Amino acid sequence: MPIAVDIDVMLARRKMSVGELAERVGITPANLAVLKNGRAKAVRFATLAALCEVLDCQPGELLRWEAEDADDG
Repeated sequence: MPIAVDIDVMLARRKMSVGELAERVGITPANLAVLKNGRAKAVRFATLAALCEVLDCQPGELLRWEAEDADDG
């Protein structure tokens, strides 16, 4: 997927566990894991805003675009 999720980077910088972040954001640890591991198909702006508030960051620090490799064969 061309959108990469860097929640794990922010968790490490903030010395915070997935469980603590999930509790403070108000989502289940399972749903946070889906998002964190890049398996989510969508993210609500309210969830993104809560993540940014708890982690004291901007959305661009959590999400970034990566070009997909194109096969020329």
